[in-house]
Amino acid sequence: MKQPHFHRIGTMFRTRALIAACAGLMLIGMPQTGRAAETTPAGLMKIRHVVVIYQENWSFDALYGHFPGANGIAHAKSFTQVDVKGRPYKVMPRPWNRGGFDMRFPARMPVAPYDLRKYIRPDERTGDLVHRFYTEQQQIDGGRMDGFMAWSDNPGLVMSYFDATDMPEGRLAQQYVLADNFFHAAFGGSFLNHMFLICACAPRFPHAPGPMVARLDKNGMPTPDARPGHSSSGDGAVTPDGYVVNTAFSVNQPHPAHVPASYLVPEQTMPTIGDRLSERGISWAWYSGGWDDALAGHPDPLFQFHHQPFAYFADLADGTAAKAEHLKDEKDFMAAIKQGTLPAVAFVKPLGPDNEHPGYAALTRGQRHVAAIVDAIRHSPLWKSTAIIITYDEHGGRWDHVAPPIVDRWGPGSRVPAIIVSPYAKRHFIDHTEYDTTSILRFIESRWDLKPLTARDAHAHNLLNAFDFSQQP
Repeated sequence: MKQPHFHRIGTMFRTRALIAACAGLMLIGMPQTGRAAETTPAGLMKIRHVVVIYQENWSFDALYGHFPGANGIAHAKSFTQVDVKGRPYKVMPRPWNRGGFDMRFPARMPVAPYDLRKYIRPDERTGDLVHRFYTEQQQIDGGRMDGFMAWSDNPGLVMSYFDATDMPEGRLAQQYVLADNFFHAAFGGSFLNHMFLICACAPRFPHAPGPMVARLDKNGMPTPDARPGHSSSGDGAVTPDGYVVNTAFSVNQPHPAHVPASYLVPEQTMPTIGDRLSERGISWAWYSGGWDDALAGHPDPLFQFHHQPFAYFADLADGTAAKAEHLKDEKDFMAAIKQGTLPAVAFVKPLGPDNEHPGYAALTRGQRHVAAIVDAIRHSPLWKSTAIIITYDEHGGRWDHVAPPIVDRWGPGSRVPAIIVSPYAKRHFIDHTEYDTTSILRFIESRWDLKPLTARDAHAHNLLNAFDFSQQP
């Protein structure tokens, strides 16, 4: 059942907001070329290819909360969830799916994590859950992690999980490295976290149409907006000061044909990791499932336009040679593996059916897809010089018991799984280092000695603790 979107005001929340604001100001004031004190090992030069596989919408506890040795559900101090007035829920409602109650699930379940396998198979689909910029901050609730039910449109699903330990990606995590302290970089959903993956930044949309702009209360949280065309929750796509934080589409192609031109995000000019690599003559590409069809004007029904972050940038605009060179279809990635022509840095964004997103994709199909990509690399000559990073864009609205660190106004958000696979990755290792999505940028920058993009990636922890370069391929 949908909950009304009111903000539960509390001293801890206001204190956290103030600390976050101060932290954000401190980061903005830091030199953009500054780096955390970490020594780059000489063995890092053995890595000549970095492959980032970016999946969708699962918190850490929702997939690996029972992974042996990880900081999982057994370490949670409380499962309490409270309503908008701070009162503990006694039971969870039956989940929603496709506009109605999902009768595969019982009504009035206890408020605690529960195994989805009791009711459905992991190759079946569930309903989706809201995952938006301001909403996730309300769910985190000052670090108490007790607002997930109150601030969800599907509260009966927020504490559900599949134990993925023995699924295809889980088996890779058992063999190589599972990072159990990895947070998605920005609060909310896919759009902003895809941006942070490539630029560690929030896009700008000055003078966005009024219905796109979030309506906030005096505490900086969304308030219901009954005006026609506006978000009913007030959690709009654009902040009042002009940053795009929820789903919006680029003025460049591809974008949905039905979106009015005035609602399309203007071309961005901030530097991306692609710019840094190109400046040094280092090859790179973004490979997206269904890209060619989308550009041709007949996108797959599950092609997600807002999962294509480089398409929002001016130097990769429609008609440019750079767009043709760097933005490609996932089938080109598989061909490059076979031909031995993989660029130094490759981002892989699977098409909807393969990305594990609850609501429109099945978990097991996405897991098998990722494992097939890894196997293709492991059985090629590229393997001996490659590092593969598998992670998720964001939590998808699901609960996790670990409070994220406080960095700036953008995040980080909740924990998500991250798996590092490489002949130089440690074996059977759980990495407890605190990371977020921008740690991937930091790793790429360290390998090729690139200038950081913003304070976020400059001061993110590297992924180097996941590697042992004394190992032989």
